[in-house]
Amino acid sequence: MSTSSTAATRMERDSMGELAVPADALWGAQTQRAVENFPISGQPMPRAFIKALIQIKLAAARANGRLGLIAAEEASAVGAACEELLAGDFMPHFPIDVFQTGSGTSSNMNANEVIATLASRRLGRAVSANDVVNFGQSSNDTIPSAIHVAAACAIKNELLLAIAHFIGVTEAKAAEVHPVVKTGRTHLMDAMPVRLSQVLKGWNVQIATCDQNLRFALGMLEILAQGGTAVGTGINTDARFAPAVCEELTHITGITFRSGANRFALMGAQDTAVATSGQLRTLAVALTKIANDLRWMNSGPLAGLGEIELPALQPGSSIMPGKVNPVIPEAVAMVAAQVVGNDACIAMAGASGNFELNVMLPVIARNLLESIALLTPALRLLADKAIAGFTVNTARIEEALSRNPILVTALNPVIGYAKAAEIAKRAYKEKRPIIDVAEEMSGLPRAELERLLDPAALTEGGIVAGGGGGG
Repeated sequence: MSTSSTAATRMERDSMGELAVPADALWGAQTQRAVENFPISGQPMPRAFIKALIQIKLAAARANGRLGLIAAEEASAVGAACEELLAGDFMPHFPIDVFQTGSGTSSNMNANEVIATLASRRLGRAVSANDVVNFGQSSNDTIPSAIHVAAACAIKNELLLAIAHFIGVTEAKAAEVHPVVKTGRTHLMDAMPVRLSQVLKGWNVQIATCDQNLRFALGMLEILAQGGTAVGTGINTDARFAPAVCEELTHITGITFRSGANRFALMGAQDTAVATSGQLRTLAVALTKIANDLRWMNSGPLAGLGEIELPALQPGSSIMPGKVNPVIPEAVAMVAAQVVGNDACIAMAGASGNFELNVMLPVIARNLLESIALLTPALRLLADKAIAGFTVNTARIEEALSRNPILVTALNPVIGYAKAAEIAKRAYKEKRPIIDVAEEMSGLPRAELERLLDPAALTEGGIVAGGGGGG
């Protein structure tokens, strides 16, 4: 909606005086002041956050009406206005930049004014944005609550489902490739053999651990600051209000929200958001590891490892014909980098609690919700367009495995580390299969060496116990 001098306007008034507002805007003077004060990024608050904010206003209207704290007809009109917004495209009515007042007061008043306008139209008389829509609330408890509600809904309804999908796809692929035994690597150097299924199952444990941690974070997000009002004491609100709001929110969202027993920490700090972001960062780090494993195994096809071939999705070069790149793992790695950056911002913002209020709430909301929104499709894409469809270069894997001198590690308990090292060095130097060199140097019969150096058996801990060390 235009705010230029040539656009049709109407005059609105707030406690600071009159201000011209676009004639067709649902918002009022306080929103307009924020639009004009913060022309910074051009990014409005995230849709998920605005939706949660409207849901809180709906829950508050229902609670206030049920408790008799505002007139029944006003409660009904405000509730209907919220439902109207939630049923349509509400984002054009919420233009305020993310980088605004640190309490999010501008966004709270934006919601109050838009809802008041719609409620006034329904009721046929003025409904106050402050005294009715915002009754029993403050930006200082409502904005932290909206962050929790939005993040909880996004994690439960979107991210956890994407994680489950990733785990399912990867588990199925692990079963498919279980017969494949490949050279393991530590320090990017040849090491003892592993099954390809073991690699994939290792990825799944990483992601499943993230799932467990996010579920714990979800439980913390269900605790809301609502009811603390201005500074955490609950001034100007009924003691029954916060529990009633949480009850209504539970009905609206399907998530069991509850009001915090002590709202001072929930308003003066944002520790739950910081912790949740930390779990998202851990998920991002895990995805980076998985994406890079896929890129390394796919590298080549001639001069790299070439153990697998990822699905060919698009040409990889504007100048080199026939080149195909691992575009999905690369995209996921970039998502992960952004999530780590978002987490650094949230950590800094979380440290900006001054006495009874954190003053970087909008940017916490933006970054937290962006991280969830980025990770959700990234998980699905990595599963569906990389892991599910890669093919195994069996010949390349078997050729490298047969010449891997590190297999001699299995002979340590029989011939000792020093002798095994001599065999490995000779096999490296002569580029011969380890079993042939071991037959010449160890004195062990070929059949015994075949038993001891069987790569598949070695993936289950080997045949001969003993030995140790790192590397």
